[in-house]
Order: sequence, then structure tokens, then C-alpha cells
Amino acid sequence: MPNPPPVPNPAAPGYQTGFCNEFSSEAVAGALPIGSNSPQRVPFGLYAEQLSGTAFTVPRRESRRSWLYRIRPSALHGEYSRADNGMLGGPYCTPTPNRLRWDPLPLPSIPTDFVAGLFTIGSTGAAERPAGATVHIYRANLSMQRVFFDADGEILLIPERGRLRLATEFGLLEVGPGELAVVPRGIKFRVELTDGPVRGYLCENHGAPFRLPDLGPIGANGLANPRDFLAPAAWFEERDEPTELVQKFQGNLWSTVLGHSPLDVVAWHGNHVPYKYDLAKFNTMGSVSFDHPDPSLGTVITSPTNTPGLANVDFVIFPSRWQVAENTFRPPWFHRNFMNEYMGLVRGAYDAKATGFVPGGGSLHSCMSAHGPDADTTRRAIGAALRPEKPADTLAFMFETSGILCPSQNAMQLEQRQRDYDSCWDGLEKSFVNPAR
Repeated sequence: MPNPPPVPNPAAPGYQTGFCNEFSSEAVAGALPIGSNSPQRVPFGLYAEQLSGTAFTVPRRESRRSWLYRIRPSALHGEYSRADNGMLGGPYCTPTPNRLRWDPLPLPSIPTDFVAGLFTIGSTGAAERPAGATVHIYRANLSMQRVFFDADGEILLIPERGRLRLATEFGLLEVGPGELAVVPRGIKFRVELTDGPVRGYLCENHGAPFRLPDLGPIGANGLANPRDFLAPAAWFEERDEPTELVQKFQGNLWSTVLGHSPLDVVAWHGNHVPYKYDLAKFNTMGSVSFDHPDPSLGTVITSPTNTPGLANVDFVIFPSRWQVAENTFRPPWFHRNFMNEYMGLVRGAYDAKATGFVPGGGSLHSCMSAHGPDADTTRRAIGAALRPEKPADTLAFMFETSGILCPSQNAMQLEQRQRDYDSCWDGLEKSFVNPAR
């Protein structure tokens, strides 16, 4: 019996809930094959295509893959040519133990889309290794007309200014400040601006896909709840017109022109999917007795390594939260860390820095680099009358990686780099009183 004529659904009806679920969705009723992944004839003359985000033979619990049912297969394209990288990528500087901090990068002054506005801050190493991370700033004042995908890793977006509409192969995601979005490796998408210029942070994860951290002694609940993550519903474009497709491959941009929109997936199922999350739903844990907890207690998602407890990259947040610890130096303690930390600020102020760290800015502290609250914050914290308090609206975050983040030459040459960053600790004078004297 022939299929009924397709009835397209041009607007995604909403989101599907859950983290790394086995989702399924169809924009045209009856487009999703039932009982097999690759039937001889796919409904409505579509093509079946598998997108694998992990190797075929990883343990089932680690596997990420989706089946796409599309108007044209992705194989239908011509040769890719090298494209202009702009400020994306290296060259990179020699790893430095010096502490680094930047003011926000200015918004573009000429028409600039998401890809053209990418600026690389630093990277842990070459993209051919399935490990490590690269940190970028994105800036744009123009919606993309082209389509992009990343063959080097999955993309974690943290908007700081302006909302984004991500038109992906799997459907639509709208994300703004206070949220995150993840586009897994290889998924094609277009970034559209909905309310003016945008700026934010991007972590390119070259290692194992992000997942929720184990909760250990916390128990069964807390931190980010799986049901609060949102995946898109199927949506597609049927546009037969030239469309540029850009990919990032081995650190460089490559481009080809298709005769159609590649966002033409009518139905899909699987767990290798883009998703978003509202960080206001994070169930923040903390000390209710004494001492400041380890920052790992703020981990939202993590990319693990083969060493238990050692992250390839963690995404950690410091949101507005009650502080009640008694007889405690409440800001983050002075410390030297095995991990490497890139910090950013979405809104408000960070409780370890009195000045110099503002929304859109960032700092980089490498392995064993000594850091902590600045002199003004330290003096106030030592002398404060301790009472329960909740800092004003604030959202800071950290990309924490076990690899050394080498800054790009472009980042080191920025006029926004604070060359006097070390001076924020200058006021930490000797206050020791020797009882033996």
C-alpha cells in the first residue's frame, strides 16, 4: 500500500525531555521506519543515514549514535576547499605557568556571522587526538546563511549576551544567557540571531562526549537532573538552492557548496542529539557546617578519561546560592590545582574577585598555578560578620581540563589582555604574629 502524501511540520512543536535518552521524532507522520533502521525503501522516498558519535564497538552504555531519515544523503557533496580561519585556531604559544585574564572582546563592527566571529583563546593540543579541549569566544551580529559542523569535537555553548536560535539537523533549539547548549560532533547547524548581537563562550570537547557526573555520596538526586535537559523535535528544510557547508576539520575550516539545504532530516531516532539546559534548574549543593566545598560540587556535565575521577573536561558553575558556613573563610580558598581552569562570567560578580573580572571576560590558570581571591576580597572575608547570605544575581563558570591549555598567539596579543593581572594579589601583606616573640 503506497504511503500517504507527506504533510510537513515546518515548526518544531516543542522539546523532548531527558539526558542521553533513546529519542525518536518525526516532522511528517509515518516518516520514521518502525522495526528496522535501514529498510529497503524508507517511507516517502527518504534516505537512511547513521551518524556515529563514538566508535561502533564501545560498551553499549558509552555508545552515541542516531539514525537520520533525510531528503538527500550527506554524501551528496563536492570537494571541500580550505576556507579562511579568521581568528580561529593557532598558532599557539608555548605553555605558560603565568596567570592570564582578559576583558570582554568587543562586538563585531562589520557584518559577522557565528563562524566568522569565532576567536580561539587556547587549546590543549592537536585535534587528531580524541582527547583535550579548546576554548573559544564567539561573537556575531549577523545570522548565518551557511551551515556548519565540527568534525573535531562536540560544541558546548554558554551565551553571555543575546539569544541564539540553533537550526540543527535534529530540530530547533533556542538558547540564551543562563542556559547551555551542546551540539555533538558532526551535527550540522546554523546559528540565527533573534534579538541583536551576541557574545558568549564555547568549549570544544575533543574527548569522550559530555555526560552527567556520578553523584557518589550525594545519592540519587541533586546537581543537574536528567529530566531538565531538552532535545529538539524533528524539523526540516526543503530548500533547493545553493548553500555553503563549512566544517572544522583538524583545526581548520573547509567549505563546499551544496545545491540544497543540508538541514533536511524529516525523521530521526537515537541518542547522539543536540540538547539545551537551563542552569537555573541546577540543584546547587554546598556546606551547611564549615569550610568552602570543592568546586567539583558544581559540575553540570563532564567528559571523562579512562582514569577514574580524572576529567578530560568538566563544566562547572558558580550560581547564586546561600552561604551559611560558620567560622569559615567563605570565598574559594587559595589553591594550586592539578587541573587547568578557564573561568568565565555570564552575569553579576564572582565572589572571589572584587574588580577586573566582568561578564564576557575570562581567566586562565594552568596546572599548579597559585590563585584565589584577590586582596580586597580576602580582607573583607576575614573581617566579615558571618551570617546567612545569598549573593546577588550571579553566574560564573569554569571549563576545567586535565590538559594544559596553551594560549593562542592572537589571545596573548589582545589589547583586552590584562597585563597587570598579577597585581590584584599585591595587597596580601604579611599579617603573621609570631607568638614566640
